[in-house]
Amino acid sequence: MPPSVVPRSGSGTRSAGWPRARRVAGPAPWSMGWAIGWSTGWVLAVALHLGALVAGAEVLADVTQCLITPLLAGALVAATRWPRGHVVTWSLAGLGACFLGDAAPRLLAGDAAFLAMVGCFLVAQVAYVVAFAPRVRRSVVRTRPVWLVAYAAALVALVALCAPHAGPLLVPVAVYGGLLTAMAVLATGLGPLGAAGGAVFLVSDALIALGRFVPGWDLPGHDVAVMLTYAVGLGLLVLAVARDDRTQRTTSAARTRERAAASVRAERDERDNVVPLVAVRRRLEV
Repeated sequence: MPPSVVPRSGSGTRSAGWPRARRVAGPAPWSMGWAIGWSTGWVLAVALHLGALVAGAEVLADVTQCLITPLLAGALVAATRWPRGHVVTWSLAGLGACFLGDAAPRLLAGDAAFLAMVGCFLVAQVAYVVAFAPRVRRSVVRTRPVWLVAYAAALVALVALCAPHAGPLLVPVAVYGGLLTAMAVLATGLGPLGAAGGAVFLVSDALIALGRFVPGWDLPGHDVAVMLTYAVGLGLLVLAVARDDRTQRTTSAARTRERAAASVRAERDERDNVVPLVAVRRRLEV
């Protein structure tokens, strides 16, 4: 018998008053097929993008970069069920803002393009912070607060390295760095995958800032490293969110079944108590 179905009585029929069988909250098999398809498309897009960067194929690199987040969003939608909860909904909003951050700078140039990218990804970080905030009790904020020192040190070091050459962009960079770090901290509440995804995403954006504001940081393979960590970070976050959603739904479904079973037992106990009382009363009347 599949574990996703409520147990039946020994006779093969439902016990009287037993709650109706329901599937454990999770995506349907056909939906998981779509999730695998979207994920496969994402892997291909990332591979093509990295190859285009290495080969210097700018048009292909631009097109494939703009496909990364939509494909991840499709995978997340397919891997979860409606109605989607707070974490999934806001994570999808974060992916949408990341898409704008990938696409908008291609319509602009110079500082305007950089500010457009920072602005869109700033919105993305706000969305992710809102998404992961309900899991703060399971994050390092509560479980291992000593790790906050490491995250704070990374933020201070990044801002200190960028400050001498950031000029008027220092404040936006510092604000963005703070939100980015907050996202990475809260992502630890999604488990090891979330922690890894948040940390890798932080590394990706830190590389962008260092390449922009620190002279001489133009290291070999810099663009490839930025996009590889960006894609992997987002992929890990999406996987962590999908697993968190399934865990929450499964736990909720189990609690609902337990409450229903407890209600049935209470009704049976009440009936079992009423029958003897009625019999005693009749004997007394006789």
